[in-house]
Amino acid sequence: MTSKRPFGLPSVRLILIAAVAGVLAGAVAVYVRNVGSGNGEAAAGVSVAAATAGSDARCEGAAEKVASVSAFAKGQVAAMTKAYPPRMIDLAFKAEEGRPMTTADLAGKVVLVNLWATWCVPCREEMPALNALQREMGGDGFEVVAINIDTGSDDKPKAFYADYKIDRLGYYRDSSMGVFNAVKKQGLAFGLPATLVLDKEGCLISSMNGPAAWDSPDAKALITAAIGS
Repeated sequence: MTSKRPFGLPSVRLILIAAVAGVLAGAVAVYVRNVGSGNGEAAAGVSVAAATAGSDARCEGAAEKVASVSAFAKGQVAAMTKAYPPRMIDLAFKAEEGRPMTTADLAGKVVLVNLWATWCVPCREEMPALNALQREMGGDGFEVVAINIDTGSDDKPKAFYADYKIDRLGYYRDSSMGVFNAVKKQGLAFGLPATLVLDKEGCLISSMNGPAAWDSPDAKALITAAIGS
C-alpha cells in the first residue's frame, strides 16, 4: 500500500469508514457540497440504455455474474450492492489532455469506476488504495477508472496525484460534474465517493456509495469474481 496517506490518516481510519459504510449498506452521508446541473447531463454525463425499472436485453447474460459477485460483498466491501436489474451504462468523461472518452472504449475488460473529488475527505483517503488495486490487478482484463469531478482547472487533481504518488491510475476528469449528476439520477450515487463495477460488456453488476479499503483481501476477492474467466 502507498505509505503516504492524505492528511496523515492511518489506513485503519479508512477501514473504520468502510466498516460503517458496510453497516449502512450504501446509505452513507452525502459528501457532495454543491452538485449543480453540470454542462449537459446527457451529453457529458451518462447514457443509460434502459431505465432502472425494467431490464436491458443486452445485459440478460450478466445476471449470473451479478449473483456470483454479490456473494463476495462482505467485510471491507460489504456496502457493494448488486445491480437490479443489470443494465448497460456508458459514462462519458475526459482522458489525459482532454481527450473525450467513454466506458464503452474499455469494452473487453471489467471496469471499476470511482467518482471522486479533491475536497472529499473519504475520496482522498481511499485513492491510494485504488492505486494499489490497479497496481496489483490492473491489466488487459481489469482497470480502475477514477473520474475526478472537481470544477475548474486540472491543478488540484494533478497536484493530488503528484503529492500522494498516484502513479498507476489513469487521469480521468469531468469538470462539469455531469457524470455525477446523471449517475445520481439513476439512483446509483448519493454522494462521494461513488463506485460502479461494470462487466466486460459494459453492464452494471454492482455499485457502492461511500469509501472502501480497495487494497484489502475482501476487495480483491470481489474483483477477482467480477473478472471471472
